[in-house]
Amino acid sequence: MTDHLVRILSNDGSLRAVAAATKNLTEKIRRLQETDPTATIALGRLVAGAALMGALLKGDQRLALMIEGNGPLQRLHAETDAYGHVRGSIKNPIAGLPPKEDRFDVAGAVGRAGFLHVVKDLGLKEPYRGMVQLYSSEIAEDLAYYLTTSEQIPSTVGLGVALDQDFAIAAAGGFLVQAMPDGDPELIPLLEKRLRHLPPIASLLRQGQSPLQVLEGLFQDIPFTVQLETPLEFRCTCNLAQVTAMLRALPADEIRAMIEEDQGATVTCEFCKQRYHFTAEELSALPQLKN
Repeated sequence: MTDHLVRILSNDGSLRAVAAATKNLTEKIRRLQETDPTATIALGRLVAGAALMGALLKGDQRLALMIEGNGPLQRLHAETDAYGHVRGSIKNPIAGLPPKEDRFDVAGAVGRAGFLHVVKDLGLKEPYRGMVQLYSSEIAEDLAYYLTTSEQIPSTVGLGVALDQDFAIAAAGGFLVQAMPDGDPELIPLLEKRLRHLPPIASLLRQGQSPLQVLEGLFQDIPFTVQLETPLEFRCTCNLAQVTAMLRALPADEIRAMIEEDQGATVTCEFCKQRYHFTAEELSALPQLKN
């Protein structure tokens, strides 16, 4: 199954939902970040969550999710746009925690105390920034808590990552269901009951169900319309111009130290691991050293 997402809306406008399959892009990120199994699942969940929320963007809008916790992973970061381009990174890729109750200890790896940051570039002068304390540190519930409390849209989020025997990605993805304003209140208990009995999303995807089939199961007997289908892929937006601009923003004494101590500089993108090399001569040509 290729990575993609589907967004639907119930015909009466009461419910909106998105489901996504993210196996291939998550495997790409796993290899780049060199994560251990627990870190793989944690970052894979956040990446799937970003993809789901990206389905609500338009045009050139962008979204970034960042979790900072007091667990060994320290910081997880995922970004997407309205075109399904997703990337992710992690500060410490090795959680080093044993399983807890026969499950990977994602909450322990993230940390029980911390914050979820949401940044949306909506094409305005300043990006929208939201922040909530971590609710459960399992990531899906944290995103649902943010959407329900900060954006005032009652939401349910399911995220899942399954690993094979070699700890590569066997399945990954998620779903997001939201109750729209002035919707039919009788649909909520029905959907809540179905959600309670829904198998883990990673299991459904591993069995071969598509995102649309997952939503069809949830919305059985609830007429809906498919609004959007978008392919998903890993894509990094870093480039030489961005890295050069970052160096231009550094203090002159830091640039001089790079020249004197290292005879140049190498900048590595945290997402795709692309390396950008700058010689001492190129650093000397930066404008802050000419003033």
